[in-house]
Amino acid sequence: MIKLVALLTQKTNLKKEHILSILNLLDEGSTIPFIARYRKEMTGGASDEVLRDFETVYLSSKKLLERKEEVARLIQERAVLTEALKKSIEDAENLRVLEDIYRPFKENKTSRASVAIANGLAPLADTIQGAKLTKQELIPHAKQFIKGSVTSAQDAIKGAQDILAERYALEPREREAIRNSMLRFGSLETKKTKKFDENGSFKNLADKSEKVAYIPSHRYLAIMRGVTEKELSVKISIDIARIEENIKQYKIPRNAQSSKELLFEAYKDGLKRLLLPSIEREVQAELKEKADISAISVFGKNLNQLLMTPPVSKRVILGVDPAYVSGCKLAVIDENGNYLESAVIYPTQPKNDYNNSKNKVLALTKKYNITGVAIGNGTGSRETQEFFAQLNTEENANLSYTVVSEAGASVYSASKLAQDEYPNLDVTIRGAISIAGRLRDPMATLVKIDPKSLGIGQYQHDVDQKLLEKKLGDVTCDLVNRVGVDINSASASLLSHVAGIGLKIAKNIIDFRNEHGNFTTKAQLLKVKGLGKKAYEQAAGFIRIKDGQNVFDNSGIHPESYEVAKKLNGMDLTRVDVVEKAQAWHVGIQTLKDIIAELQKPGFDPREDLPPIPFKEGLTDIKMLKEGSFVSGIVRNIADFGAFVDIGLKNDGMIHISKMSVKRISHPLEVLSLNQYLPQIEVIAIDNEKGKVSLSLV
Repeated sequence: MIKLVALLTQKTNLKKEHILSILNLLDEGSTIPFIARYRKEMTGGASDEVLRDFETVYLSSKKLLERKEEVARLIQERAVLTEALKKSIEDAENLRVLEDIYRPFKENKTSRASVAIANGLAPLADTIQGAKLTKQELIPHAKQFIKGSVTSAQDAIKGAQDILAERYALEPREREAIRNSMLRFGSLETKKTKKFDENGSFKNLADKSEKVAYIPSHRYLAIMRGVTEKELSVKISIDIARIEENIKQYKIPRNAQSSKELLFEAYKDGLKRLLLPSIEREVQAELKEKADISAISVFGKNLNQLLMTPPVSKRVILGVDPAYVSGCKLAVIDENGNYLESAVIYPTQPKNDYNNSKNKVLALTKKYNITGVAIGNGTGSRETQEFFAQLNTEENANLSYTVVSEAGASVYSASKLAQDEYPNLDVTIRGAISIAGRLRDPMATLVKIDPKSLGIGQYQHDVDQKLLEKKLGDVTCDLVNRVGVDINSASASLLSHVAGIGLKIAKNIIDFRNEHGNFTTKAQLLKVKGLGKKAYEQAAGFIRIKDGQNVFDNSGIHPESYEVAKKLNGMDLTRVDVVEKAQAWHVGIQTLKDIIAELQKPGFDPREDLPPIPFKEGLTDIKMLKEGSFVSGIVRNIADFGAFVDIGLKNDGMIHISKMSVKRISHPLEVLSLNQYLPQIEVIAIDNEKGKVSLSLV
């Protein structure tokens, strides 16, 4: 533990006492949302994001220390663990350095060197490495090793060179030097394969060379997808001549005899046959890891922004799943998200049945007082928007609409969860309900869908899937707990993300609610099967009960602080001496500040502070656009290289990162966020044939 804490102190910005507290809390089974929100005095006020980063460092540091112990033990078992080697192991800063140290001690029964060692040629290798003999002296010396499969002096010398080649390739300092050189000065080169499609997705990536140190993560992932699809081949080139010159200067003894040529040949062989291919694999793995982390980080930030999209409250919403032949599926949900009615209309080709479609929509609007329409952005979306724009113009329907991403709607509608929620509805109607729900309460709706199906990432199928799943799970969990969950309306999917609960207990909560009616106090949670005191401690602060017996139950105040909250009730909260009251009531200063903030905004939803989703009644036509004209739009997706913006066309317009700011930015997320409304964007290029529009913010 002492070594672990020392390592964590070195690798994080947290104080030692806070690190010890966090580790103890984690060991006790506390969740990160709970620690971040209700144990601030113990952590120095570390946010959930800081704690997630700490958790990553903690796990990697723990793994490093465990591996150090294992490596030391394995080398000790071979009775070759010197004090110098032991210190090298202790000083290793990461697994890569540690594995370099251990590599020479691994048993390799299949290499050319291992065969030569088995033939007794190690002493001859030592002789050549010393380079004290001339070639003429070496031949008779090598004859002493002729036996078994070694049939000549040349065989013996060749075997000894194989041993020397492997020794060079396994030397930790050489590996680190070559690795650093490849990372800093190497170039990633791409070539076409026989399967290369000249007009395909990788046409701009072939026959290119780019410095390893500067290649953007999104381009590296694109290249590697081309490799996976066997259209591209890649290699990392490096200045081999310079390395060979260094070998001559620093690896060959200065007083060497003519046999130094044999030693140089052995080292060159080790470099080209063993070391470079091995290091290239490691560098490729490092590039992939960095690209994965970057892509996953963007995905996580996009998901964060998507889930934090403000809900559209106090509206009856019509969800529309557009289509051509099969018709547009309609689903009406009320202010609380309850399904009311469905229908199918055919306003688009091939039927173009405007009148019947109009009558059905107007009838539903009148029956349920529909005040908002959510239109999916899939096939037929453009034509469906035209239909509603025409309704507003010709029938004065006053049906404000907005386009929402329908990515993952079909995944949800065919899932077991959707079947359980709407067992008697067609799969297509479930999709329309999901589209409507994405407008009414994005978080509550989207947690039912695998985030990888939401269309907000880049190369999500190419990155480390376990790492991606963890990141997206963490993002969802932290946001759900930050917002809070109404226990009397939440689905099992939403409840399962509450700290300390999980899917099994979430289902038990739903069963309890169905059997006993709505919860009236948080304390009732302790009656739910499988929900013990620890789970209650973790979850209670993030649960909300509207119109319950206790007003504090509709707040982020933890039940453990209700007594303090009672003392504050009736006081002028703007004049409370926080330091004095904290001491008098034996409560942390930060905790007291949080309680006061909750009392000042009871039932506050942090999403309420964000700009609302914009609605529209008209439509943009690409034929009406001109270079230099201005449009408005909503950011639908963000990638490393730019952002895709819905400006009312069939295809989203694209803002390249270079067109986002007059100042240089490293990533679009510095300027834009998902679902952000952009009131004025300049059109800088139009491709009418492909339906593509390039945009600029500057």
